[in-house]
Amino acid sequence: MKPGEIESLSFKIIDSEAGSHGFGVKEWNIVRRMIHTSADFDYINSVRFHPDAVEAGIQAIRQGCTIITDTNMARVGIRKGELSLFGGQVRCLIADTDVAERAKAEGVTRALAAVDKAAEQVEGGIYVIGNAPTALLRLMELVAENKAKPALVVGFPVGFVNAAESKAELVKLNIPFISNVGRKGGSNVAASIVNALAIMAAEQ
Repeated sequence: MKPGEIESLSFKIIDSEAGSHGFGVKEWNIVRRMIHTSADFDYINSVRFHPDAVEAGIQAIRQGCTIITDTNMARVGIRKGELSLFGGQVRCLIADTDVAERAKAEGVTRALAAVDKAAEQVEGGIYVIGNAPTALLRLMELVAENKAKPALVVGFPVGFVNAAESKAELVKLNIPFISNVGRKGGSNVAASIVNALAIMAAEQ
């Protein structure tokens, strides 16, 4: 089978096994791609959308926004073809020398230090977190202080320390977000959400 045929058949299987789910077309495009990436149908129940999230993400991409990721894995996993139609770019600052130096000097994670560096760059853009709860917690602090103004936060940190807790705080904020409940997440799932948004942006 050709790659396109495999993907098409995968989506048909997901649609069949998911059954009635209650999502609108655009939200389901996102959740279905999350399931396609992870083979995890639990996201149907655990995913959370801010009411403005999907349109905010699509419009940010169509305006050529900058997308910041907390890991290079997420950066690599985001499709560049659709983004290039609008002049958008994807950046990850986690490996920058000054980020590493500051993290070491202050005893914080590089993910947290990278958020501080990215605060101005992400204005009107999308911040994608698929690994580090410390990044999500710091980003929320900066948003609350009006020091970071992303159009959308994709918050899917994974793990056992503050992953679920940080996402629980995110869904309380009045900013566009796509997130989930619990410990599950990951860079691949976070990237798949941006990919779904980018495909919808290109199709509009």
